[in-house]
Amino acid sequence: MNDRDLAPSSTALRGLTTCVVRSAWLLARGRVHLPRRDIGMRLRFANGTTAWVFRETVADHHVADPCVLVVEFRLRLVGGFGHVLFRWESILNTPLFVGFPGFVTKLWMSHDEHGTYRGVYEWDGADAARYYARCLIWLLALVCVPNSIRYHVLPGLRRDEFIARSAPAASAAMDATESWRVTGTT
Repeated sequence: MNDRDLAPSSTALRGLTTCVVRSAWLLARGRVHLPRRDIGMRLRFANGTTAWVFRETVADHHVADPCVLVVEFRLRLVGGFGHVLFRWESILNTPLFVGFPGFVTKLWMSHDEHGTYRGVYEWDGADAARYYARCLIWLLALVCVPNSIRYHVLPGLRRDEFIARSAPAASAAMDATESWRVTGTT
Protein backbone atom coordinates (compact mmCIF):
# COMPACT_ATOMS: atom_id res chain seq x y z
CA MET A 1 0.00 0.00 0.00
CA ASN A 2 1.19 3.49 -0.68
CA ASP A 3 -0.31 6.94 -0.26
CA ARG A 4 -1.94 6.97 -3.69
CA ASP A 5 -3.88 3.80 -2.80
CA LEU A 6 -5.53 5.42 0.19
CA ALA A 7 -8.72 7.33 -0.56
CA PRO A 8 -8.87 10.80 0.98
CA SER A 9 -10.70 10.60 4.31
CA SER A 10 -13.64 12.64 2.98
CA THR A 11 -14.03 10.26 0.01
CA ALA A 12 -13.74 7.18 2.22
CA LEU A 13 -16.25 8.50 4.76
CA ARG A 14 -18.71 9.45 2.03
CA GLY A 15 -18.28 6.03 0.38
CA LEU A 16 -18.70 4.14 3.65
CA THR A 17 -21.73 6.21 4.69
CA THR A 18 -23.45 5.71 1.35
CA CYS A 19 -22.59 2.01 1.53
CA VAL A 20 -24.14 1.57 4.99
CA VAL A 21 -27.39 3.22 3.86
CA ARG A 22 -27.56 1.09 0.71
CA SER A 23 -26.63 -2.03 2.74
CA ALA A 24 -29.59 -1.43 5.06
CA TRP A 25 -31.84 -1.19 1.99
CA LEU A 26 -30.42 -4.45 0.53
CA LEU A 27 -30.64 -6.30 3.86
CA ALA A 28 -34.21 -5.11 4.50
CA ARG A 29 -35.29 -6.43 1.09
CA GLY A 30 -33.59 -9.82 1.53
CA ARG A 31 -31.10 -9.16 -1.29
CA VAL A 32 -28.05 -10.28 0.71
CA HIS A 33 -27.43 -13.99 1.24
CA LEU A 34 -24.99 -16.18 3.19
CA PRO A 35 -24.69 -19.38 1.15
CA ARG A 36 -22.84 -22.30 2.68
CA ARG A 37 -21.64 -23.99 -0.53
CA ASP A 38 -17.98 -22.92 -0.26
CA ILE A 39 -17.60 -22.81 3.53
CA GLY A 40 -14.70 -25.02 4.57
CA MET A 41 -13.00 -24.89 1.15
CA ARG A 42 -9.28 -24.40 1.68
CA LEU A 43 -7.24 -22.29 -0.74
CA ARG A 44 -3.48 -22.53 -1.20
CA PHE A 45 -1.60 -19.33 -2.09
CA ALA A 46 1.61 -18.67 -4.05
CA ASN A 47 3.59 -18.01 -0.85
CA GLY A 48 2.83 -21.56 0.36
CA THR A 49 0.19 -20.60 2.94
CA THR A 50 -3.37 -21.87 3.13
CA ALA A 51 -6.62 -20.48 4.50
CA TRP A 52 -10.18 -21.75 4.62
CA VAL A 53 -13.45 -20.04 3.73
CA PHE A 54 -15.40 -19.29 6.91
CA ARG A 55 -18.22 -17.25 5.38
CA GLU A 56 -19.61 -16.26 2.02
CA THR A 57 -21.69 -13.17 1.33
CA VAL A 58 -23.63 -12.66 -1.91
CA ALA A 59 -25.75 -9.73 -3.07
CA ASP A 60 -28.36 -9.97 -5.80
CA HIS A 61 -26.56 -8.11 -8.57
CA HIS A 62 -26.41 -8.60 -12.33
CA VAL A 63 -22.78 -8.77 -13.51
CA ALA A 64 -21.94 -7.07 -16.80
CA ASP A 65 -18.19 -6.55 -16.30
CA PRO A 66 -16.81 -9.23 -13.93
CA CYS A 67 -13.76 -8.50 -11.86
CA VAL A 68 -11.98 -10.30 -9.02
CA LEU A 69 -10.64 -8.33 -6.08
CA VAL A 70 -8.34 -9.95 -3.53
CA VAL A 71 -7.69 -7.99 -0.33
CA GLU A 72 -5.13 -9.13 2.23
CA PHE A 73 -4.18 -7.72 5.64
CA ARG A 74 -2.85 -8.63 9.09
CA LEU A 75 -4.68 -7.44 12.17
CA ARG A 76 -2.78 -5.76 14.97
CA LEU A 77 -2.74 -7.51 18.37
CA VAL A 78 -4.85 -10.50 17.28
CA GLY A 79 -3.67 -14.02 18.03
CA GLY A 80 -4.91 -17.31 19.43
CA PHE A 81 -8.57 -17.09 20.42
CA GLY A 82 -8.63 -13.55 19.05
CA HIS A 83 -8.83 -15.05 15.55
CA VAL A 84 -12.00 -16.91 16.54
CA LEU A 85 -13.48 -13.71 17.98
CA PHE A 86 -12.61 -11.82 14.79
CA ARG A 87 -14.40 -14.43 12.65
CA TRP A 88 -17.49 -14.18 14.88
CA GLU A 89 -17.62 -10.38 14.92
CA SER A 90 -16.81 -10.00 11.24
CA ILE A 91 -20.47 -10.54 10.33
CA LEU A 92 -21.00 -7.06 11.78
CA ASN A 93 -18.74 -5.69 9.01
CA THR A 94 -21.16 -6.75 6.27
CA PRO A 95 -22.82 -3.32 5.98
CA LEU A 96 -19.38 -1.84 5.30
CA PHE A 97 -19.09 -3.53 1.90
CA VAL A 98 -22.31 -5.03 0.46
CA GLY A 99 -23.71 -1.61 -0.37
CA PHE A 100 -20.74 -0.44 -2.41
CA PRO A 101 -21.60 -0.12 -6.11
CA GLY A 102 -20.78 -3.30 -8.01
CA PHE A 103 -20.43 -5.69 -5.05
CA VAL A 104 -21.39 -9.24 -6.07
CA THR A 105 -19.81 -11.74 -3.68
CA LYS A 106 -17.12 -12.21 -1.04
CA LEU A 107 -15.36 -15.29 0.29
CA TRP A 108 -14.16 -14.54 3.83
CA MET A 109 -10.88 -16.36 4.36
CA SER A 110 -9.49 -17.39 7.75
CA HIS A 111 -6.03 -16.21 8.69
CA ASP A 112 -3.18 -18.17 7.15
CA GLU A 113 -0.04 -19.51 8.85
CA HIS A 114 1.38 -15.95 8.97
CA GLY A 115 -1.78 -14.33 10.38
CA THR A 116 -2.81 -12.84 7.03
CA TYR A 117 -6.53 -12.56 6.29
CA ARG A 118 -7.88 -12.37 2.76
CA GLY A 119 -11.16 -11.55 1.12
CA VAL A 120 -11.74 -12.94 -2.36
CA TYR A 121 -14.43 -10.83 -4.00
CA GLU A 122 -16.27 -10.60 -7.27
CA TRP A 123 -17.27 -7.12 -8.43
CA ASP A 124 -19.09 -5.71 -11.39
CA GLY A 125 -16.41 -3.41 -12.79
CA ALA A 126 -12.74 -2.91 -11.99
CA ASP A 127 -13.19 0.79 -11.20
CA ALA A 128 -15.88 -0.07 -8.63
CA ALA A 129 -13.58 -2.68 -7.06
CA ARG A 130 -10.70 -0.16 -6.84
CA TYR A 131 -12.97 2.48 -5.32
CA TYR A 132 -14.11 0.04 -2.63
CA ALA A 133 -10.53 -1.11 -1.93
CA ARG A 134 -9.27 2.47 -1.58
CA CYS A 135 -12.08 3.25 0.91
CA LEU A 136 -11.51 -0.03 2.76
CA ILE A 137 -7.80 0.67 3.22
CA TRP A 138 -8.69 3.87 5.05
CA LEU A 139 -10.81 1.86 7.52
CA LEU A 140 -8.49 -1.15 7.80
CA ALA A 141 -5.47 1.07 8.52
CA LEU A 142 -7.02 1.75 11.94
CA VAL A 143 -6.73 -1.90 13.04
CA CYS A 144 -4.03 -3.48 10.86
CA VAL A 145 -0.30 -3.96 11.05
CA PRO A 146 1.29 -1.05 9.13
CA ASN A 147 2.03 -1.87 5.48
CA SER A 148 0.19 -5.21 5.65
CA ILE A 149 -2.84 -4.12 3.59
CA ARG A 150 -2.75 -4.97 -0.10
CA TYR A 151 -5.29 -5.39 -2.83
CA HIS A 152 -5.23 -6.81 -6.34
CA VAL A 153 -7.82 -6.17 -9.06
CA LEU A 154 -8.18 -8.73 -11.85
CA PRO A 155 -10.56 -7.46 -14.56
CA GLY A 156 -12.46 -9.87 -16.78
CA LEU A 157 -12.60 -12.76 -14.30
CA ARG A 158 -15.40 -14.27 -12.27
CA ARG A 159 -14.43 -15.37 -8.75
CA ASP A 160 -15.03 -19.07 -9.40
CA GLU A 161 -13.00 -18.85 -12.61
CA PHE A 162 -10.13 -17.21 -10.69
CA ILE A 163 -10.10 -20.11 -8.21
CA ALA A 164 -10.51 -22.77 -10.92
CA ARG A 165 -7.55 -21.37 -12.89
CA SER A 166 -5.29 -22.23 -9.97
CA ALA A 167 -3.79 -25.28 -11.65
CA PRO A 168 -0.58 -26.45 -9.91
CA ALA A 169 1.34 -26.51 -13.21
CA ALA A 170 0.63 -22.81 -13.80
CA SER A 171 1.47 -21.94 -10.20
CA ALA A 172 5.04 -23.24 -10.50
CA ALA A 173 5.98 -20.12 -12.47
CA MET A 174 4.30 -17.73 -10.00
CA ASP A 175 6.29 -15.43 -7.81
CA ALA A 176 6.04 -16.65 -4.20
CA THR A 177 5.70 -13.02 -3.05
CA GLU A 178 2.34 -12.89 -4.81
CA SER A 179 0.64 -14.10 -1.64
CA TRP A 180 -2.76 -13.22 -3.08
CA ARG A 181 -2.54 -15.66 -5.98
CA VAL A 182 -4.45 -18.88 -5.50
CA THR A 183 -2.41 -21.95 -6.51
CA GLY A 184 -4.93 -24.61 -5.65
CA THR A 185 -7.64 -25.90 -3.39
CA THR A 186 -7.29 -28.62 -0.81
